[in-house]
Amino acid sequence: MEDKKIVCKTCGNEFVFTAGEQEFYAEKGLQEPKSCKTCRDAKKNGERK
Repeated sequence: MEDKKIVCKTCGNEFVFTAGEQEFYAEKGLQEPKSCKTCRDAKKNGERK
């Protein structure tokens, strides 16, 4: 598996979805992220308030 570049649907910045992250997501049966870590964290923090 190779690192994959993805464009964040939230901010439009490109981020790297590493091979290790891809393996982890596959093991957990998760879809690949559509937003970068910064935007995902901001969304999580916003939902907690």
